[in-house]
Parts: sequence; C-alpha cells; structure tokens
Amino acid sequence: MYHAEQGLKAEVIPLIDLSDFNDATARIAISANIRAACLSVGFFLIKGHGVPKEICDAAAAASRRYFALPEEERIKDLIDPRFRRGFMPSSDGQREVLESFELSLDLPLDDPDVMAGHFLHGPNRWPADKPWLHEAVEPYRQAVLALGERLERLFALSLDLDENYFVELCRKPTFHLRLMHNMPQTEEEKKDHMAVGEHTDFGMLTILMQDPNGGLEVQTRDGEWVKAPYVEDTFVINVGDMLELWTNNLYVSTPHRVIGLTGQDRYSIPAFFSPSFDTLVECIPSCLAPGEKPKFAPLQGGEYLTQRLSRESDKVSDEYEGVGGHRKLAI
Repeated sequence: MYHAEQGLKAEVIPLIDLSDFNDATARIAISANIRAACLSVGFFLIKGHGVPKEICDAAAAASRRYFALPEEERIKDLIDPRFRRGFMPSSDGQREVLESFELSLDLPLDDPDVMAGHFLHGPNRWPADKPWLHEAVEPYRQAVLALGERLERLFALSLDLDENYFVELCRKPTFHLRLMHNMPQTEEEKKDHMAVGEHTDFGMLTILMQDPNGGLEVQTRDGEWVKAPYVEDTFVINVGDMLELWTNNLYVSTPHRVIGLTGQDRYSIPAFFSPSFDTLVECIPSCLAPGEKPKFAPLQGGEYLTQRLSRESDKVSDEYEGVGGHRKLAI
C-alpha cells in the first residue's frame, strides 16, 4: 500500500516504551523490542526516555531563537575547525538550505585526547553574548548523554551481552550534537535535491529530536521509503555503521534522508554516539553463526570517524570500504 500524495510505503516505525528501564526484568523485555526493530528497519521511536519535557522544549526554543538571529550575529560564532564547535553556515552551492550549531563533549585544552589532536575532542564554543543558548542547551546535552548510556545498556542486552559491554567501550564517547535548521525549499528546489541527501550515520547510534514538521524518511530493507512519524515527547533512534560492523551485518545501518519542506523551516537536534576514540571495533563473537566469518576487518573507532567525517573529502580509504551502505558525507 502506498500513500498517493507521497509515494511512501505505509509502514510504522516501532514505538518502544523505556518507562520501566530501572526494572531489570523489564530491561530484558525492552531490549527484545529493540532487537526486533534493529532486525527489521533499524529505526525506532522511544517514549518514557527520562529526558524531562521542559528540557527538550527549552533546547528546541533556544535553537529556533538562535537561527532567527541575523546572520551577522551568528557568523561571530563561526565554527572552530580544530574542534568542530560553533556555527556552521550552509555550504550548499546554489542557495542556503541547511545551517547548524555544533557541540560535543566539553573537554579542556589540557585533556590528553585534546592534546593528541583527536578528532571531535576539545572545548565547546558557547557564544559569550548569547548566554541563553548555553543555559538552555547544556542541560539537554547532559540529559542526552545520560540517555545514550541507557540505550548502550539496552543494545548490549539485545545482543545477549553483558549489560555493561558498550558502556565500558564508551566511557569517554566520541559524541557530537547538532542544532540543525533546514530552510524552506521551493517546489522546484525539492525536485532537484533533498534537504539532507540519502546517507547512513557513521557512529554507533543516533538520538534525534525532530519538530512537528518531520521530513525524515527511512529506507526499508526492501528498498522502499517510509516516513519517520513525529510523535510528541519521543526521540527517533537509529543504528549507525559501527553497530553494523560490531554485529556482522545483523543490525544494518539504515539509509535515510530529509525531504524538502516547501514553505516550512525544519528544526532538529541529532546526537551522534560513538565509542571512546581508541576503541577497537570488531565483530562480536555471539553475532557469528557456526562456521561464519566476520564480514569486516576490525577498525579503530576514532580513525574511522576521522576518515568518514573529513571536511576535505567524502571519500574513505580502501581500509573502510564496505562498512555502511553509503559513502555520502553525513556531517
């Protein structure tokens, strides 16, 4: 069945309730639902996630307020290329379609990983003349980091691993959060390109807060595109390339895109989780069938992200080819 007005297959992305997370028995049941979602479409929604609605609302309002400022005000916060923090203007060659404000773990300059020049490691760059941005978004950043750890535990249980398996590998996660603003597109522009093109996410998992305008579309295993619905007080969760490698293609990193939104601004806040920089990402033995061999060579997580997120090129070295289905830059 297809929606005639959008040409999309009518398929529901699962909604999973995390309300009983603190109960050990309930965590097993929740993890089974996550496993089913990862085996089918690789995306699911979560409710009962523990992030207070007022924190989400404040972060969303601050993001809209920030992108409503004149560009000359935002350009003062221009991204620091050393650490990838700050305002990133649109890079579209034809017209502005996407801009963002970038954050990660807030690490001091004397942190060993910062001194080593590891990608995405450094201090956040909060605008001194816009204290309201920090006041609203920092609590959200902290809350999403905590939610990420809960999800790490559930993903481990879903793979019959010790609950702390991924938590131990993510003690200092390579974490990145983006306040994103998609500008409206005309009907003609929608025909030419997507607001965000088809891609897979590079890390372990992604937590997305989207606004009621939606726009996110997900490709099912049979190649059809489905809408990721907007449900109030939920997050969209998806598998990234590293989980695909860890699970030997059992959990597949699913292609997705954002359609153009005629006459509408779209605001979203994705948070990308990857393991600690030096983590060796290799096939989990329990994901191998008897006699089966790993489909991917082990890789060092930080080096892989550095390759895939390079600003200079959207090409990856031969060492990393085959991980994830798509080579498009998803930064």
